[in-house]
Amino acid sequence: MRTAEREIGEGLAIRMQELGRAARAAADALGRVPSETKTAALRDAAAMLRAGRDDILDANRKDCADGERRGLSAAMLDRLALDEKRIDAMAAGVEAIAELPDPVGRVIAEWQRPNGLTIQRVKVPLGVIGIIYESRPNVTADAAALCLKSGNAVILRGGSEAARSNAAIHACLVRALAAHGLPEAAVQRVPTQDREAVGILLRDMTEYLDVVVPRGGKNLIARVQQDARVPVIGHLEGICHTYVHRGADLEMARRVVLNAKMRRTGICGATESLLIDRDCVATHLPAIVADLIAAGCEVRADAEAARHADGTVPASPDDFGKEFLDAIIAIKVVAGLDEALEHIRRYGSGHTEAIVTDDAAAAERFLRELDSAILLHNASTQFADGGEFGMGAEIGIATGRVHARGPVGAEELTSYKYVVRGSGQTRP
Repeated sequence: MRTAEREIGEGLAIRMQELGRAARAAADALGRVPSETKTAALRDAAAMLRAGRDDILDANRKDCADGERRGLSAAMLDRLALDEKRIDAMAAGVEAIAELPDPVGRVIAEWQRPNGLTIQRVKVPLGVIGIIYESRPNVTADAAALCLKSGNAVILRGGSEAARSNAAIHACLVRALAAHGLPEAAVQRVPTQDREAVGILLRDMTEYLDVVVPRGGKNLIARVQQDARVPVIGHLEGICHTYVHRGADLEMARRVVLNAKMRRTGICGATESLLIDRDCVATHLPAIVADLIAAGCEVRADAEAARHADGTVPASPDDFGKEFLDAIIAIKVVAGLDEALEHIRRYGSGHTEAIVTDDAAAAERFLRELDSAILLHNASTQFADGGEFGMGAEIGIATGRVHARGPVGAEELTSYKYVVRGSGQTRP
């Protein structure tokens, strides 16, 4: 038995190396592809997603049925499910990426030295990107489109729960590549759901892989960050806060908080903790909590918040700093801006925070003194999304401080090189 397992493992390793070699060759070719060709291929990819709607929906129904049998949570099933509206949104995202300016070859800085040398900093692709993700089939299209736009080859490893959906979407994308003479290996899927394939991708493909982007739950991202031998772009958790300052307009606060929590509870930009000033808790919190409960949210409140709002349940200390990814929110009353900032620094994950207030000075201090990747004033945390930032789409929110922060779009999937032009200069 051990011999058979070893042979299977060796076969998988060989297949993964073949993916890597093909991706590297494709990346080299993409670096020379004209912008117009990439744009045309992406437009066709969007059209093929729409044309393949029936096949994608059929595959997704089977994935969702399997997910229900496996006992996936409601949040996971929501992320997995596709319908005609979501497929149209997926295609529209690809079209939006197609129309973005091509970052490759753009001069981002230029200066001249006293000796006459002209120096330029020029955008270039990262190379080969590995993307490991769970649940969301739309990531297949978003990631492929962003990588193509930025001149990168990509190796996709989606979760087993979405395997059929991902395969159907991938088939549409590959047809578009082929139609424009682009290498099909520019967008590849790992051909197995064997978990060891992820280990090989992270540990044994440094010769081919330049960066890896994880998108999924805490366990997946922690594993990638721990095991990867190439740079990682991503975030561990989306512990997002909305802070209702004493200067908040009540009706605005109600709208923003309800949307921030309940528009989609399973995304990383959903608000998980609500902070509210003691000076406005009596006037603002009852209506905010009533809205949340009416929308089906479980409200876990600290003792002071509970005295001002009906229908809450007691919050435990562990509820603060927790990513629920569900219709659950934790509420804490704070003495003011200083305590709110201290709480977010202690419990936040550096993802997204929002303040609701008409006090411009308080808002500017909130935006200046916190160092999360995304900070908002008088707007829902659910705007933490590349599409909403005008990027067409994104393959994740980066919370690190190296290379990319916030939504990772086509621009963030590039590096740069220096181009130096002279007229015969030699160094003394």
